[in-house]
Amino acid sequence: MARSDEPIIRVRGLRNQFGEQMIHDGLDLDVRRGEILGVVGGSGTGKSVLMRSIIGLQQPTAGEITVFGEPTLGRDETETVDIRKRWGVLFQGGALFSTLTVAENVQVPLREFYPNMDPALTDQIASYKVVMTGLPPNAGPKYPAELSGGMKKRAGLARALALDPELLFLDEPTAGLDPIGAAAFDELTRSLQRTLGLTVFLITHDLDTLHAICDRVAVLADKRVIAIGTIDELIATDHPWIAEYFSGPRGRAAVQSQHAAQARTTS
Repeated sequence: MARSDEPIIRVRGLRNQFGEQMIHDGLDLDVRRGEILGVVGGSGTGKSVLMRSIIGLQQPTAGEITVFGEPTLGRDETETVDIRKRWGVLFQGGALFSTLTVAENVQVPLREFYPNMDPALTDQIASYKVVMTGLPPNAGPKYPAELSGGMKKRAGLARALALDPELLFLDEPTAGLDPIGAAAFDELTRSLQRTLGLTVFLITHDLDTLHAICDRVAVLADKRVIAIGTIDELIATDHPWIAEYFSGPRGRAAVQSQHAAQARTTS
């Protein structure tokens, strides 16, 4: 049993290599229990590869990963079932099965891990998760092709929450959404994190999201995590990519937007 003060995710010496291309080399990362950790980096820095390594979809060439205090690398799927039940994943774009309805998509993890569950109970859980993520109750019978981009993201989130996870992985959840839809998804993420006590591993390029809901941000560059901390702490570093990312025109606009939002909530 992991202690409550231990990192919920611990990565040490991670190396991911595809042929001659080295993506990660000696990457270390701790994710604290109960935080929303944003993960940023330029194209090709392996943000999604890192996530896939943690959840077991990518086999690293070296390193150690523990989740909930349990090692995950080099173990058979049957040995990690109890760990995988405790996390949920929203892949980029939602990754819904096009031939299944929203409700059936939400039921996929339930049927995978609890094949003998009463169908009436799976229907009930799916309906609850659909409403929990802000979708209308009549979204359940719809197919992904009938949904807007924002609704697809919420349907994917409902599926990620099907097993009542403690740990939630989000890969570019606001990509492709308009600013209003992205802000609404950010608000939903923070609300669910607080209500359900989630730890959130969030890959994003969205500076507004980083400012609005992330407790800390990890920066990937040079094949590893080069810095991790609050945005103010990152801005105080002297790495040129971090300075350009957070203090460039888009970064300044995000800060101004966040300050305006805070002023509205306090007025």
